Amino acid sequence: MDSIRVMTWNVWWRFGGNWREREPGLLQVIRNADPDVLGLQECWGAADRTQADVIAAALGAHHAAFVEVGLPPAPDPVETDDQRGAVMGLGLVSRWPLRVVDRFEVPSVGRSNAALVATIEHPDGELRVVVGATSWEPERVTETAVQFAELQRLTRDRHSQRPNPSILLADLNYDPSQPALAGRHLRDAWETADPDADPRTLSATNRFAPAEAVDQFDRRIDHILYLPGSAGAEATSARIIREEPNGMPPSDHYPVVADIAVGRGPKAQAEPRGSASWMV
Repeated sequence: MDSIRVMTWNVWWRFGGNWREREPGLLQVIRNADPDVLGLQECWGAADRTQADVIAAALGAHHAAFVEVGLPPAPDPVETDDQRGAVMGLGLVSRWPLRVVDRFEVPSVGRSNAALVATIEHPDGELRVVVGATSWEPERVTETAVQFAELQRLTRDRHSQRPNPSILLADLNYDPSQPALAGRHLRDAWETADPDADPRTLSATNRFAPAEAVDQFDRRIDHILYLPGSAGAEATSARIIREEPNGMPPSDHYPVVADIAVGRGPKAQAEPRGSASWMV
């Protein structure tokens, strides 16, 4: 029986004026977690490389993908010289080769948003991974719900025709108790976490977390959701990593890690009718 370790992390782009100082801690946390698949939100992209490339190289022999998005918008004008020439994006890092990487537009009024959708060549067959993020503003809560529905659709598409699970790695900006996520029909890996675990990914325990984000603060807004494939799959563990190497949080969010066992649990119900780098 195989287990796939997945991780999702909003890595805070080049915000804060300290991204170079934060990056070693970010790489340390990821190495320690040792994910097979890592989804990144607020990932930076530059002309010669992306943050996903940097992480893939640090993990060794991993594969990276990146798609540019406009959510959140990159500062204009830039706040620091380090932001000049960098774009905002979603990233994916995988232990296994990436066969297909696509960018799918996600509805967003007045700005561009998208999902990264990848087909990964897992040794036991195709593995679909969707990486995304949603609008966060209270006045856009209806838009967030629409975006969430689209991310779920992309994850669910043909899931029963693949042996491995289909996985959504996303910063959804709300927790499951809030109306924006009321339409969830994917399984939540967090249901396997220790019942006493602190569930907050945007937390007062992180000094970089934006307290002004009233609707999101002190909530679990970063999610690992999935559906089994034809071979069956079940999340067996989930946790939030609160490591702050050298006393500095690597991001304003804490990452979520989950293990998903393939070949156990309920099987999918049939639905009706190298270090290669991709930059879409």
